[in-house]
Amino acid sequence: MKTIAQYISKYGIPNETGKGYLVSIDLPYPMRIAWDVEKSVKKISCHKDIAEPLKTVLNDLLSVYGYDRIRELGIDLYGGCFNFRKMRGGSSYSVHSWGLAIDLDPERNQLKETSQTARFARPEYRPMINIFYKHGFVSLGREKNYDWMHFQWEKF
Repeated sequence: MKTIAQYISKYGIPNETGKGYLVSIDLPYPMRIAWDVEKSVKKISCHKDIAEPLKTVLNDLLSVYGYDRIRELGIDLYGGCFNFRKMRGGSSYSVHSWGLAIDLDPERNQLKETSQTARFARPEYRPMINIFYKHGFVSLGREKNYDWMHFQWEKF
């Protein structure tokens, strides 16, 4: 996995507004806000370098699962992409500070969850995780066995 130093070397120091690197993308299906599931979004902000790969991931998810199954599995529960902040408990920037990571279904895939408890560790989510990898993202859950909600761009 890439280090934060590698992200800084490639993308520079992130800024609070994402000015210069964020773009808005249209989603192929509505995503429910994880902390307020009565609300949904049809667009999200992400780094310009992942705009097309992320749209491809979401389109592939829709093709493989269909919208009803995506909702049933909670794959549409949006936990965020761009969020200028340091890593929890650390002094380094989070990959979210560049808008280069997306969190899905955070309630059932929390930071300290392992393959024993995280929803995304179950077999029905294997195709989803494989789709992320196919398009240049990695799963912290698969790589580190924690933070199963988190998928970050690694293709640079």
